[in-house]
Amino acid sequence: MRLATHFLAAFLAACSGGLAACGGGGADEPKEIVVGEYGSLTGTAATFGISTDNGIKMATEEQNAKGGIAGVPIRVVVEDDQSKAEEAATAVNKLLSRDRPVAILGEVSSSRTLAAAPLAQAAGVPMISPSSTSPKVTQVGDYIFRTCFIDPFQGTAIAKFAYTSKGVRKVAILKDVKNDYSVGLAQFFSETFTQMGGTVIGEEAYSEADVDFKAQLTSMIALQPEALFVPGYYTEVGLIARQARELGFTGLLLGGDGWDSSKLVEIGGEAIIGNYFTNHYSVDDPNPEVQAFIAKYQAKYGEKPDGLAALGYDSARILYQSMEAVAADPAMLAGLADRSSVPATKGARDAARKALRDQIAKTSGFKGVTGTITMDADRNPTKPAVVVEVTADGTRFVEAIAP
Repeated sequence: MRLATHFLAAFLAACSGGLAACGGGGADEPKEIVVGEYGSLTGTAATFGISTDNGIKMATEEQNAKGGIAGVPIRVVVEDDQSKAEEAATAVNKLLSRDRPVAILGEVSSSRTLAAAPLAQAAGVPMISPSSTSPKVTQVGDYIFRTCFIDPFQGTAIAKFAYTSKGVRKVAILKDVKNDYSVGLAQFFSETFTQMGGTVIGEEAYSEADVDFKAQLTSMIALQPEALFVPGYYTEVGLIARQARELGFTGLLLGGDGWDSSKLVEIGGEAIIGNYFTNHYSVDDPNPEVQAFIAKYQAKYGEKPDGLAALGYDSARILYQSMEAVAADPAMLAGLADRSSVPATKGARDAARKALRDQIAKTSGFKGVTGTITMDADRNPTKPAVVVEVTADGTRFVEAIAP
């Protein structure tokens, strides 16, 4: 307690206007807690970033309506990484150096998170990825968390669905070789499917932003698979579905949560309807809390929330719940609100970030829209996946698969 009191005294002494003036070092700035966010607001995966941002905004507005954190409002500073890994690193560097946030939310894509997470880890700033599913993400370090399931489980879930629920025995895989998410998901699907007795009869590759997949599809279709597993993002998946049907493929198309976008059917048309992918939640879930979230989101944004929006919402709520617990100590609240460049206050800010990291790691039994979330020792949540069918109007719940 003596150390905490020292931090608070140093913080107040460094701020000529007192605690209320320490938003960013200026005496006329209001006190606030700044959170950084980076995501794909433009580029090839723009719907991912926009949906996630919408969910974070909702959670932030709700928290601020309740008085913020111990009476201190939250401000989220957002950077667009344009769906590029190199821009993700630039965005987080900018947040860390310019805005000095107490925590960071983002990214959706595993490749982009892996480009930026080492920066947050080195700075000692907690980062929560809403939906980066590669196991490598939290292996970056102990300040990196996620609120989604990971690819070993997701790959297992869709492989079990294909083999057990749909009776598929022969599959070909088309993966994005430049995407950590796609490569990892293909690997985990293949391992589970073959262990169950199925056969992966062919595997082809493409790269994000490709538009012509006919050569790869022709090779795979010639092997007569019953299903194609395409662990990519909606932008390419829709085109792949169209071209596969044009080439005469009549089997199933299967995928992961990278399919989850309102643009999927717009791009894929009739060719993508009736196929299946794993996701983090379903709009068909009758849980009153889930339906209340859907109703609020639809009223605000004019459409039903996809899994990315739900994960953004849950990620922000976990962060704010953890902040509330940390802010019970006035010294820690001071550290959460400190963004000054005065060296004397850095200890308070670092201590608050460490306390926040420890509190996020303690998350247990959190009732989220995407399921009940408990962080394991590797900062990954234990939670179920759902399999949904693509319909002309969105998705339809098919089954839930527990870890």
